[in-house]
Amino acid sequence: MPELPEVQALVDFLAERTAGLAITGVELASFSVLKTFNPPPQALEGAPVDGVHRHGKFLDIDADGTHLVFHLARAGWLRWSDQLPATVVRPGKSPIALRVRLSDGSGFDLTEAGTKKSLAAYIVKDPAEVPGIARLGPDPMADDFSLETFRSMLDGRRTQIKGLLRDQEFIAGVGNAYSDEILHVAKISPFAIAGSLAPEVVDRLYAALRDTLASAVTTASGKPAKELKDAKRAGMRVHARTGEACPVCGDVVREVSFADTSLQYCATCQTGGKPLADRRLSRLLK
Repeated sequence: MPELPEVQALVDFLAERTAGLAITGVELASFSVLKTFNPPPQALEGAPVDGVHRHGKFLDIDADGTHLVFHLARAGWLRWSDQLPATVVRPGKSPIALRVRLSDGSGFDLTEAGTKKSLAAYIVKDPAEVPGIARLGPDPMADDFSLETFRSMLDGRRTQIKGLLRDQEFIAGVGNAYSDEILHVAKISPFAIAGSLAPEVVDRLYAALRDTLASAVTTASGKPAKELKDAKRAGMRVHARTGEACPVCGDVVREVSFADTSLQYCATCQTGGKPLADRRLSRLLK
């Protein structure tokens, strides 16, 4: 799933390539992907692209005041073409869910792999009309996201820090991968209770949050869409590296599995050397 750094890179990628162009067509190959009905897709035809923006993990193309907003979810992606084929995309014939044509013949497809379909697109007059955007917490890369703000957000929270970092209503843009990375950098157990973190640990977590995301944004910047997934994987320290050596201490990277996901961590760096118990127990093995 693309998270804040990859989404920001896609925003920058699209902003550069759509500058001075207009949308000439929006084709639906999966009718379930479009979650709104008014305005219709035809409202975007002929509209100049005024800008591309990010809201958490949502991408927002502003076309003369009408916004095409989309969330790539777990298995969605954006595939750019300098010259799209002239044939109209057909429902059910490929992974393509939605195609956007631009005035110079270029454009992009939103694709989704697998059987669990959660890619979502919206056509709205105001991005705040999208429920997921309306509920978003603060952006951790915003200039006004201060340590004091972060401290107040954690105060009294009886929630495990891993889950809290992934909660889009708490902080916008961080998902499973970067929460693993942030907690490893900060040397904090993913099962630690947020409101119980000592002040110096909160300082460390805030720095890890900002620095990890900023570094990933820099790494992703300027890369074409097709290279972003590999760049993300290559930059991971512990996420999706179960059984490999921790790059900091050399201990083995361990995993806790959930129903449809997993987390990775280093016991030496994050839990005092003790492997984490099954997630249903939410405690350390004795």
